[in-house]
Amino acid sequence: MNYSDILKAKEYDFIRTDEHLGKHVILLGLAGSYSYGTNIDGSDIDVRGVTLNRKSDIIGLTQYEQYVDEKTDTCIYTFNKIISLLLSCNPNTIELLGLNPEHYLYLNDIGQMLLDNKKLFLSKRAINSFGGYADAQLRRLQNALARDSFPQAEREKHIYNSVKNSMHDFNTQFNNFYGGSLNIYVDDAVTPELDKEIFVNADLKHFPLRDYTSMFNIMTNVVREYDRLGKRNRKKDDAHLNKHAMHLVRLFMMALDILEKGEINTNRTKEHDLLMDIRFGKFQKEDGTYRDEFYEMLSDYENKLHYAAEHTELPDEPDMDKVQELVMTVNERVVRDEI
Repeated sequence: MNYSDILKAKEYDFIRTDEHLGKHVILLGLAGSYSYGTNIDGSDIDVRGVTLNRKSDIIGLTQYEQYVDEKTDTCIYTFNKIISLLLSCNPNTIELLGLNPEHYLYLNDIGQMLLDNKKLFLSKRAINSFGGYADAQLRRLQNALARDSFPQAEREKHIYNSVKNSMHDFNTQFNNFYGGSLNIYVDDAVTPELDKEIFVNADLKHFPLRDYTSMFNIMTNVVREYDRLGKRNRKKDDAHLNKHAMHLVRLFMMALDILEKGEINTNRTKEHDLLMDIRFGKFQKEDGTYRDEFYEMLSDYENKLHYAAEHTELPDEPDMDKVQELVMTVNERVVRDEI
């Protein structure tokens, strides 16, 4: 594929015509399987990029964070937005700074400046960002497998644990129950077709409705996703599960490069065969679960990640003074109409 021709297609005209894009775009690159080197026939083309904030966003009253075009799977972040994501070592955006040269579809001098300063964004924050992302992928994989293989009572406990994890996230975010209480637990079912069932005890007084709605939505989404995965089409959805399993391992690989070498390597050429073996189901058993070798591999990567986290030479936090200088240098050019 000639990557340079992708943006010439009519469906990408919005990049040239939208007021937030056009001359403000500084970087566009491939994302997803093409950037990782794990694409197959029929893989979607995903595009990610960076566009400068306009003058009115910087010193005026307008606000803008990103442009999303769902038809072409394109997401273009504003400069200030992506800086905040990069500072947290967000896996979905930090990978944009480590593409193979041929995978950059457009790159101007400011975009190159961002790439030249990519090490400014590498810090021990990567431990939590990549670790948390990998944990979410693993939990999603386990949820799907558990629905197929666990007895009903065990499946209900698994849902309970997923809800409990989400509740922990909720408590971290809202951190106040205003004189009330809410707890969830597994007990003997009252629903005839179930052995065990999740119950909730709630005693909430003067609790903000918006907070309650958010909390309820978190629990509802966990159960809904679990039920959806439980009713899956095995042939079709095994491919999705294997893709998740592959990305889980890829995340570990990328995190280790960051922590051990201080490098962002999005394309995984040297591990290509292993990743594709996972994607094509070579670690799956006939019943759809995974062989012991796969879990041994995950355990090995987890141990390596823990060791790398303890011995990395990366700073605890990014050098905010240098990041500030970069941001001011770029945004000053916008304010001075030098773009």
